[in-house]
Formats: sequence, structure tokens, C-alpha cells
Amino acid sequence: MNKINLLTVVGTLCIAPLALAEAVDLTKLPPASSKPNVTFAGDIKPIFEKSCIKCHSEQKPKGKLRLDTLENVMKGGGDGKVVRPGSSDKSVLIVDVARIGDEEDWMPPKNNKAHIPALTKDEVGLIRAWIDQGAK
Repeated sequence: MNKINLLTVVGTLCIAPLALAEAVDLTKLPPASSKPNVTFAGDIKPIFEKSCIKCHSEQKPKGKLRLDTLENVMKGGGDGKVVRPGSSDKSVLIVDVARIGDEEDWMPPKNNKAHIPALTKDEVGLIRAWIDQGAK
């Protein structure tokens, strides 16, 4: 990779979290759950299976994002990583499932064909706690 491309990539990675914070009112996020030891397998995967897997699985990886395994969640999608372990308020996934950012990015989308409802505040809070606790 040449020097200009490397600088572009590094600059983009440094600015992206700042753009997220500026574009979204993070005070609208539901609080993180107080539940200790939140895990992907026990707590988060059931939420994703109910609300996300129809569009983000091996069969149908919309946006090249798969949410069917911990490894795939941590890998992210076509637009990059969606989870920042230890920082739910800087994780794109949280902004999208909390539906506080751009309506085009809401997950599940408003008026989706499968009629999947928005996540509850408790579900978003549990996902926040999982991310804040290290996303394991």
C-alpha cells in the first residue's frame, strides 16, 4: 500500500468514531443493563436470532454483515466494524438498533418486509452491557 493510501485509511479510521458522535445524540441511548457477565451465547445471540438473523446470516448477509456468531459480529461488515468492545456508545451497532441515528440505518428497518419490530430498550441496554463488558 502506498503512503497516500495508508494515510487515507488511517485518517478514515480515526475520524469515523468522531463522525458517529457528532451525527447522533447519544443522550437518547437507553442505559446499559446492570446485568453482570453478559455473554454473546447466553444473552445476545437470542436477541439477534429474533430480530437480526433474517437479514444478517450466512444465507443472507445484508451489507456483508453477519450476526450469527460472535466471530462474525466482531469482524463487522462491508462498512467496517460495528462493535467497539468496551465502548457501546461508540459502536455503530448500538446506534442502529437503538434507532437514534439516520432513519436509513435503523435496524431492524422501519416497515421491514418481515414485520420485525424494533428492539426494546431493555434489549438495547443488554447489548450495550455486553459491549461495555468487552463483547465476549
